[in-house]
Amino acid sequence: MTATRTSVVWAGLWAVAVILIVFMVFVVSNTGDVRISFAGMSGVLPLAIVLMAAMSAGVAVTLILGTARLTQLRPLTRKRPR
Repeated sequence: MTATRTSVVWAGLWAVAVILIVFMVFVVSNTGDVRISFAGMSGVLPLAIVLMAAMSAGVAVTLILGTARLTQLRPLTRKRPR
């Protein structure tokens, strides 16, 4: 049985859903406050918010770098004979 694009996307969505559920359980179990100091600013935030912000920043960096790499490789695949 060959994998179609739809089946790969479906499997990827399930994997992301499982990861998000695990992350949510981790965040809910870390409800204490944490002191943040960065670039001359400081404050106290819930640890869950800090963890979600760190995860969001990591996802954003990964998407930006992945998009840049795919954009770089796309012209090379078009020029290549089949």
